[in-house]
Amino acid sequence: MESLSEILGKQLKDNQWGPRYQKLIAAAEQDPDVTEFLRQHQTELTKEDIIRSASKLYEFVNFKKKLAAGGKTFMPGYYPYLTLSNHHIEVTYTPTKEYLTQKKAQEVKNRVKIISLPKSIRHAQLADYDPEGREEIFDAALRFFQEFQKNPHEFHKGLYLEGSFGVGKTYLLGALANALAEKGYSTTLVHFPSFAVKMKSSISSNSTGELIESIKKAQILMLDDIGADQMSSWFRDDVLGVILQYRMQEELPTFFSSNLSLRQLEDEYLTVNSRGEAEPLKAKRIMERIRFLADDYHVVGRNRRN
Repeated sequence: MESLSEILGKQLKDNQWGPRYQKLIAAAEQDPDVTEFLRQHQTELTKEDIIRSASKLYEFVNFKKKLAAGGKTFMPGYYPYLTLSNHHIEVTYTPTKEYLTQKKAQEVKNRVKIISLPKSIRHAQLADYDPEGREEIFDAALRFFQEFQKNPHEFHKGLYLEGSFGVGKTYLLGALANALAEKGYSTTLVHFPSFAVKMKSSISSNSTGELIESIKKAQILMLDDIGADQMSSWFRDDVLGVILQYRMQEELPTFFSSNLSLRQLEDEYLTVNSRGEAEPLKAKRIMERIRFLADDYHVVGRNRRN
């Protein structure tokens, strides 16, 4: 077969193409992918076929040059390949392994919605969790992880993790959420006191209903640090109560972490509202939903934050 410059020489002259395209032809002749492609298909490609496909060869070589120079392309994360279709040379673009890895990582990240919690939670891993002294809690988390995957449409009780500051309650929830995300499941992990503040501020923008909907319908919901703020009757009954009622009815997995035991949560947090009024019946209603949704575990250990 004639050289590429010989084949395209007349095309260059007829179209008065300048030095820029001559350089591209020279680059194409030196490109091992182009020469190998033409060699493999020399019995299928006529001189006219190559001339008609000149623009595709230019596109292929130019794209590779930009990639080699670290420049931007019109298809980031993709690599070009030459293909033959009905005697026409075409350029197809295939995602690189690096791009697919990054895309998968972003998809996993997007499955964990974190509201007002440290960024470090995004990197929490079950493999890094130290179960020493906390074997029962760790086993319970792993059991949920395994059983939920087997039957994600059945009801699985979550965990109510109670314990002192820094014993790893939030980390374990984050690690479990990330592990579930790897398997394709979505989790909303909420710092409960910050969510309460956000709900109060949403009243002025008339977006309370939208916020409640986004939380209550989460595939898996984790309410972190419940009991750390002062609760109003409105937030207890019209926000927390609505969320837990929906999740109980729909049998959706729900987790909690708190510095308070269930008894303390009822007596010290849910019963007395922000005005100092005792409302024990309303508190019991909330507690019934929490006990339906989650099993209670006491987390012990040293303060790992320090």
